[in-house]
Amino acid sequence: MNVPVGSEFVDANEAVASNRPASTTPVLSATIDALLTPGKGILAADESLQNISRQFAALGVPSTAQNRRDYHEMLFATPELDRRISGIILFDETLNQVSAEGTPMVRFLEQRGLVPGIKVDQGTVALAGFLGEKITEGLDGLRERLVTYRGCGARFTKWRAVLSVDDHLPTPACVATNADALASFAALSQEAGLVPIVEPEVTLDGSHTLTRCEEVTTAVLRRVFTALNDRHVALELMLLKTGMVLSGRACPEQAGHDQVAQATLRCLRRSVPAAVPGIVFLSGGQGDVAATQRLSAICHDAQVPWRLTFSFGRALQAAAMGCWKGSPENRVTVQQALFHRAQCNGLATEGRYSATADWAGC
Repeated sequence: MNVPVGSEFVDANEAVASNRPASTTPVLSATIDALLTPGKGILAADESLQNISRQFAALGVPSTAQNRRDYHEMLFATPELDRRISGIILFDETLNQVSAEGTPMVRFLEQRGLVPGIKVDQGTVALAGFLGEKITEGLDGLRERLVTYRGCGARFTKWRAVLSVDDHLPTPACVATNADALASFAALSQEAGLVPIVEPEVTLDGSHTLTRCEEVTTAVLRRVFTALNDRHVALELMLLKTGMVLSGRACPEQAGHDQVAQATLRCLRRSVPAAVPGIVFLSGGQGDVAATQRLSAICHDAQVPWRLTFSFGRALQAAAMGCWKGSPENRVTVQQALFHRAQCNGLATEGRYSATADWAGC
């Protein structure tokens, strides 16, 4: 069966013919089913040491390994979090930590009905020869690291590419280079028995219009799926993490939520094969309420072949971190704030979020 991807065509049978051992297919399928449980999304708790240190500094909290462990453990122990969160994306440090009581963090998550995953890229650097553009590093030694992560209990992986937008960016070379890296990551993950979450992020920064964002996002996704097919990645055993189609942060004309929903769904229908089981949206620097409102608009009566949900970091954690302020005495308030945002976004995946429900505590 041929599935259109823009002007390209992907042979679904060819995409499945990879080096992935056949015995891993049921495991990968079970992980995807768990991550895409209706009404649930994924918590991205994979902040780099640099990013989380900056967030802690804003609160006047020392960024020590113990403080980072205590903060994450507090989030993960939120009562009934598994009602609205299916999986957690961890940073390497967190994956290898143990709870205050000595339980390995992966086991700590599993005991709470949460699927553990791991961010495996090593961040972005300047793309040589292309001013203002970036490439993501981390392919060197990735095959061996994936085996280790699988042995630690991780069940899925994530790799993020970052693409800037203006009238001339991203360049075709930048898109192709990042798409090929994403495809290599996905192929290696499936080989290791891990579900890859492929994340090409078109950034919100800039003054670009909604139309320009849709144009760029469509082109990026088409190129990514061409690369995935070229690397024989099984599309039905991966997830796509992508941004909503939005006006740039500095654009004087900001699109409404319905416009965002229409542009996002049009883009996805034109660029994502139906074989992909699910699409998880990133928040990408949106405010927590705005991200929820737009997610709900996208998911409301969406007639699409994929399950749509969320994989938010800041849009889930911002309120909780603000309540925390580094004090263990604020534990209950922090957990209530996290669960509230998870509940709001769970409703949004069903197209049932409303400001009234948000104010009422859902």
